[in-house]
Amino acid sequence: MIIWNPWHGCHKVSEGCQHCYMYFLDKKRGIDTSKVYRTDNFNLPVQRRRDGMFKLPSGMQLFVGLSTDFFVEEADKWREEAWRIMRLRPDIAFRLLTKRAGRIKDCLPKDWGDGYENVLLQVTCENQKRADERLPILLDIPAKHKGFMAAPFIGEVDAEPYLATGQIEEVLCGGENYDGARPCHYEWVKKLSDQCRRHDVTFDFIETGTVFVKEGKTYHIPDKRTQSLQAYKSGLSYEGSKIDFKLTNPEPGIFDMDDYKPFFREHCRTCGSKLTCNGCSNCGNCDKDSRL
Repeated sequence: MIIWNPWHGCHKVSEGCQHCYMYFLDKKRGIDTSKVYRTDNFNLPVQRRRDGMFKLPSGMQLFVGLSTDFFVEEADKWREEAWRIMRLRPDIAFRLLTKRAGRIKDCLPKDWGDGYENVLLQVTCENQKRADERLPILLDIPAKHKGFMAAPFIGEVDAEPYLATGQIEEVLCGGENYDGARPCHYEWVKKLSDQCRRHDVTFDFIETGTVFVKEGKTYHIPDKRTQSLQAYKSGLSYEGSKIDFKLTNPEPGIFDMDDYKPFFREHCRTCGSKLTCNGCSNCGNCDKDSRL
């Protein structure tokens, strides 16, 4: 998948953060994840090639802030500029994810209105407690597109009343990884998958996590590619109604809205992220330690 991290770093706010994957990966690099800083790729969506064309083509979807939280307090001084960049690229769909649902409303841009057509707001719901805390807040916020992510999935979630509102367009799900990973149970994933099917909401079971429990048996799966394959083979993912982002051309006559042609590797056919992935970014991780 292709990711835009306008800033890096975060501080822990709930039980889902206990074994945060970024803290694990940053520790290996000697980085203090609790220090939030603006990245060199802050302007990535509006960077241009020598011929004047955008480096990121029209029609793609961009995952935002996977090494941070888009609504982390330390980024307040940069967020308005990030919103401006999203306005400049109405031809790209931006996927935002946060555990700080209570901050969303106060951090929206002045011209937000009932939402940007090219922005999907998502909250993390790692268990029922956080689902009941964050989803009502999300549902109360005006937005064109809403979803949530059950990851790290460390407790059963009944999302039926929230899905029944018709506002949730997509649910992603995945187990926990790396040191101290807590178990993800097949039954939890199956329940959430069934609920999404009933409401024709796309459900993407991305990965099992390091510790996966099914029918009382515990499986230890440290290899992330194997996790993804097993999630795919489970058949629990479901392609529901497609999100209609209504992307528009920022510079008519110059950019082609059908520019983006996602690239997929051979193993992408059986990847758990297949339903929501935007194509391979050629980051090189596939050729390295698959725990990364």
